[in-house]
Parts: sequence; C-alpha cells; structure tokens
Amino acid sequence: MSLDLRNEKGVPLERQVFTWRELAGPTYSKLDDDAFARVRVILMNGVEAEAVRFSHACARMNRDLQLPLARVRRIEHHQQTLVNWLNPADQSPLETTIGYEQTAIEVTAWVAQAEPDPYLAQVYRFGMLEDFDHLYRFSALMDRVTGQDSNNILQSYTDVRPGRPTSVEHRAPEDELRRPYNRNTASLLSKLNALTIVSAEHQVHDYYMNIGPQFADPVARMLYAEIASIEEQHVTQYECLADPDETWLEKWLLHECNEVYTYWSCLGQESNPLLKSVWDRFLAYELGQMHFVMDLMRQIEKRDPEMLIPESLPDPIKYESQREFVRKTLANEVDLRTNGPDFVPLDQESELSMEYRAQVNTDGSPSELITSDYQFTPGTELENVIVPPIH
Repeated sequence: MSLDLRNEKGVPLERQVFTWRELAGPTYSKLDDDAFARVRVILMNGVEAEAVRFSHACARMNRDLQLPLARVRRIEHHQQTLVNWLNPADQSPLETTIGYEQTAIEVTAWVAQAEPDPYLAQVYRFGMLEDFDHLYRFSALMDRVTGQDSNNILQSYTDVRPGRPTSVEHRAPEDELRRPYNRNTASLLSKLNALTIVSAEHQVHDYYMNIGPQFADPVARMLYAEIASIEEQHVTQYECLADPDETWLEKWLLHECNEVYTYWSCLGQESNPLLKSVWDRFLAYELGQMHFVMDLMRQIEKRDPEMLIPESLPDPIKYESQREFVRKTLANEVDLRTNGPDFVPLDQESELSMEYRAQVNTDGSPSELITSDYQFTPGTELENVIVPPIH
C-alpha cells in the first residue's frame, strides 16, 4: 500500500474533532487479539505522547508558533487519549509493563535491521539488548507477585531470557551521549527511526515512574525504580541521535511525518477492525496536520518542505517476531559497553561508568534479587487454566 505524501492532503484541522464517548470507546481484548495489536497501541500512544511533549517545548521557545502549535496539540492530545484508552480495563499494570517491554524489543529490533546508518543501527542493537533483559526481570516479578506467566501477554513472539544484565546497564551521563545524524545527509528513514524509538522509550520511562510507587511489594518498587533509571538513560541516548541543528519547524514537520509513517505502518498490518478504523482515521488526521506544518514552513522559513519530505514513505515497520535477530545480537554483543559515544569491549568500559555503577549498586541490585530463584519455563501459562469436565 503506497502513500503519496504530497498529494494526499488528509483531513483539514477544522474537521478533526472528537466527542467524549469516542475518546473512551471500546478496547481490544488482551487475550483474544494478537499480541502485536497491543504493541501497535503502545507504540502509537508513545508517538502521540512525544508529539504533545515536543509541541509544549516548542511553544515555550517560539512565540509566533504558539497558536498553530496549540491548535494541532489539542487534536494530538485527543488522539493520544483515544489510543491510550484502547487498552482494556482488565489488563493489569504489570501486564501492560510486559507489553511495553515487548514493544521496545520487537520495534527496536526491526528498526536496527532497517536502519541504513551503521552507527545508528549499533545504538539500537545496544539498547534492544537492555530492554530484552528488562522483560526477563519483569517476567520474574510477575511470577513473584501474581504467579502468572508473562507468555499470556507475549503469545510466544518474544523470548524470555536474560539479556545484558540490568545491574550492569547503569552508566555515567558522559557515556550515554551518542553522535547525531547529519540533517543534510541522513535519510528520511534514519530521522523517522530516531523519533520512533525515542517516543517509545520516553513513554516507558514515564509509565514506570507513575506505576512503580503503586506496588506494595518492596522488591517490585525497587525494580521499577531501577529500570526507570535505565529508561531515562535510553531517552538520553536516543534523543541525541537527532541533529540539534534542525530548526524547530523542521523538527515539527519531522514529527508529523513520523506520525503519518507509524499510523500508515499500523494500518497495513492490523487485523482488529476496531483498531484498523482508528489507524485509518488518524492517518488522515496526521496527513492534514503534516500539510498544515508544510504550509507554515513555506510562510515562516521560506523553505520548500518537499526538500525534507519525499513523495513516498520508506518501507513500513514490520510487526512480527524478531526472535532470530535478537538471539544473534545477544550472542555477539551482550558484552559491549560504552566509552563516551563509542561502543567498546568489556575491558575498555569507561571508568566513570564503573564508578557510578559501583555506587548505585552499593546496597545490591533489585534486578538481580528478583531473578535469584527464577527461571522462565515455557507453557506454564496453561497451569492456571481450568478445563471443564467432559460429560
């Protein structure tokens, strides 16, 4: 399914309206729907959250853009609300957490393979192995707190096994900064990838910061605190990838283009009719918003937005299991560490990070504690299923 970005104008802003009933409408089923339906909902909630977050930051720095930003931001806030409210009420915060980590693993794995820039691809592989370990630690927490098997949520698409241990992921800020792409030479896909992954990671951080304190179990509270800290590191890492010399309007246009790209990717692979209708509607909305910003660029910066936005989009995100790629990366790169913006062998890790890690782990690591007597066993999600007798 191709999309002509320059001629498909979408829905004008004045027709992008909502009612409260729409915003809090039907949901997907956490058990009956495919796990990638949840992945798409989680990713698009993160993409919309990033749009709103960026819009507020931009408004604080650009007086002349405040009104157009406010107009689009109100719509995007309601889009995020509708997407986030697609999550069902019977999905617990811990189950949602498992979904967040699955999203981070599978989407980042696809991005790492699609990314044309070797350095950026390495950044994504590095972060993916850390999210992979987070899934293992939260699966152990689910077993401890509820006795449930995380595979109820994962549906066997994603392995549950250790990655780069969370306890060694703690790094000094000096070793978390990465080299950005060049705004003049980078491909559009590189720019969209960076926005997609920082959007996903930022929402994970914010979610864990809100959910963590609500657990009574002391190990759960510590585990969320520990992994939320790594997610903050990931946001720092990924936000560095965007060229800081891009203008505010340039960044805004790229945000809108990324929303078009990610909704378009969802639409082409969605099997749930409810979700498919949402992706179709919001793709049309985002096309309208993107052309609104393109007009602003012509008026304010006197630039041709077609220099930034091509006629068509890159290949869509593939929502499918990336198990073999993750396993290969794990085997080859689990011992990589950082030294400044570079990825180095274990014995070349920055002393700053080693010192920081020793201090923060002084009282032990909750991620190690939670898995001290845990080993994932496939199939145990069936142990609590009650099968009615046959008469």
